[in-house]
Amino acid sequence: MSRPPIPIRARIGGRAGLVAQILLLGAVVLLLAWLARNAAANIAARGLASGYDFLGRSAGFDISQHLIAYAPEDTYWRVFLVGAVNTLLVSVLGIVSATALGVLVGVMRVSRNWIARTVATVYVEVVRNIPLPIQILVWYSLMLIAPPPRAALKLGDHIALSNRGLYLPWPQPSTQWLYTLAWIAVSVAAGAVLERWLDRQSRISGVARSFWPGWMLTIIGTAFALTVADNPESWSFPRFHGFDFEGGLVLAPALVALWAALTFYTAGFIGEVVRGGIVAVAPGQGEAARSLGLSDGQALRLVILPQAFRVIVPPLASQYLNLVKNSSLAVIIGYPDLVATFGGTVLNQTGQAIECLSLVMAFYLAVSLTISVLMNAWNARTAAWSAR
Repeated sequence: MSRPPIPIRARIGGRAGLVAQILLLGAVVLLLAWLARNAAANIAARGLASGYDFLGRSAGFDISQHLIAYAPEDTYWRVFLVGAVNTLLVSVLGIVSATALGVLVGVMRVSRNWIARTVATVYVEVVRNIPLPIQILVWYSLMLIAPPPRAALKLGDHIALSNRGLYLPWPQPSTQWLYTLAWIAVSVAAGAVLERWLDRQSRISGVARSFWPGWMLTIIGTAFALTVADNPESWSFPRFHGFDFEGGLVLAPALVALWAALTFYTAGFIGEVVRGGIVAVAPGQGEAARSLGLSDGQALRLVILPQAFRVIVPPLASQYLNLVKNSSLAVIIGYPDLVATFGGTVLNQTGQAIECLSLVMAFYLAVSLTISVLMNAWNARTAAWSAR
């Protein structure tokens, strides 16, 4: 059976739309070319340097917080790497902690317990309606009035908090840790293979199977590797000596304050995303699960959340992107992220604003696109889970 012919008006309209899009794209290209030419002419007229050759010059200034080796004699390119690592550090820490807290708050928002529901509601309404810069300043002020190292707040024997930062144990670089990381990787891979095999057997037989063996294999293997590596020679523990702590890992007050502010602020939005996803699931799903003998926790974990993920994941990706971009507010309290170091100090020293800001924008664009790709892949996987 032949298809009916496309009306002449529709074909003309489609061609006109295509021509309009081509003209608009050409106009945008011409505008960008004009802006680039105008910027190059102004830079030449003022005798300013241009290009990225400055990245090979010595920076000449120190950076207080750096995870990779850095000295004032290093190049501006090294400054870019240090700032990028610092931005990634606070972003990853914030994403992990904000997700955990946000999921907890979202579940509490739909809880039957009046106290839990009220506490979660008050938390969400407070943190979402106070500007993030103010929250950052509040947390930084709390860090500055924390006890001095001599009277530091301690959690156990190896974790301490003072007005000079948060002190944590840190593994010593050694051959033993390479074997430990290799064992952990093998445990994770074995657990993933076992889970996929159980999933396949469940779909073939049509009988529901527990996927805990895969998780337990991963957890037991990782715990065993960490237990074997747990000896005084393989760890550096913070110990108070003189006027401050020595050893271990020190997180600067600005980093701790920024981490806390990003966590509590973003968790309020993630909590609403999780609540919306749970509410979007038909109430009959939870009632049917409980009628089959599942507890409230099992119904939430096995029935409601897997279906809610299809609603949760897309806006959750937006919250992760917002957290990464909000980390640029670190300049308020002096945390040396990429914007503060490369988009601030380096820009002021070299005067090459276009080059510095273009690299900063390229970094944030790359991180945002990476998060989007990963979250889209997770969204496709959760959609497959819901379909099954």
